[in-house]
Amino acid sequence: MAELVPGERGEILRLDGDPVIVGRLMELGLVPGTQIEMVRLAPLGDPVELKLRDIHISIRRSEASRIHVVAR
Repeated sequence: MAELVPGERGEILRLDGDPVIVGRLMELGLVPGTQIEMVRLAPLGDPVELKLRDIHISIRRSEASRIHVVAR
């Protein structure tokens, strides 16, 4: 996910890493099969704003790096 540029879309393939963080991301709706768009990066690159299911969320770049997507 962290490699997507603003405006680019993808589909979540899987999440990995600390189970607590993965669980938090999944509670936010970041689950495999979800279509996602990188909306923007903060000026220093952290946090990142994502759009999924018509909602916008912001997460840390370190959290975004745990989300594996295939670009669409």
